[in-house]
Amino acid sequence: MKRIIFLTGVIAVIVVGGQMVYAAENSVLTGRDIAIAVDNRPDGDERKNNLTMTLVNKRGRKRIREIISYSKEYGRDSKSIMVFKAPADVKGTGFLQFDYDDPKKDDDKWLYMPALRKTRRISGAGKNDYFMGSDFTYDDMGNRNIDEDIFQLLKEEEREGNKCWVLQAVSKDKDYMYSKKISWINKDNLMPIYVEYYGRQGRLLKTLHILEIKQVDGFWTIMKMKMENKVRKHSTILEFSDVQYNQDLKDSLFRINTLERGRIR
Repeated sequence: MKRIIFLTGVIAVIVVGGQMVYAAENSVLTGRDIAIAVDNRPDGDERKNNLTMTLVNKRGRKRIREIISYSKEYGRDSKSIMVFKAPADVKGTGFLQFDYDDPKKDDDKWLYMPALRKTRRISGAGKNDYFMGSDFTYDDMGNRNIDEDIFQLLKEEEREGNKCWVLQAVSKDKDYMYSKKISWINKDNLMPIYVEYYGRQGRLLKTLHILEIKQVDGFWTIMKMKMENKVRKHSTILEFSDVQYNQDLKDSLFRINTLERGRIR
């Protein structure tokens, strides 16, 4: 089977027998071309996985949390839900997110805290807060529309043996929490392998290291990543397991009453 996923005349992403290949004319390639190609990389319409979140403080002390998550795409929009399974102090905590492609429409996010038996809506002002003690903000956990940022291809270089594009993204929103993000994109699979996040004053705030990538059901999948917070001297390691794509997930999974059950059947 051969399917053209994306074609602009300067870069083409093609799936051949489940394998992704691409062709590019580097002489005319722009940062936006690369960002669009990354955004259009095949990643399945539905996904289920287990997740281990390890929080490491500046003294090296670790806290480990077990999570199950589901996500489903609805055209260019998507919905996702995750529920904490362990340890006991966070068990049943859930997070539901509706991610809209329209940059003029704010994403919807809800957090359920079983100890309070209350669901809290995450407002736009709260999107810069850190999620459950991790180094990922609520905004980090969503997807950004291509038109929200201005992209620039800074250079091409090798990183960890991979030929990469180094891509800078600057938000069009002057109040956005990051002044810029710089990503190293692996040319072979259009996956980011390292990202730097800079604050409004130009200070390096965080770095994201992609530690393991492999193909699952024909889709390139991040299996392990580490976010290092330079300000908090804290890090978060995410390890994914039992990843399954396109399992015909029910729409009823992505509802507030499912979130408030504290578990997913």
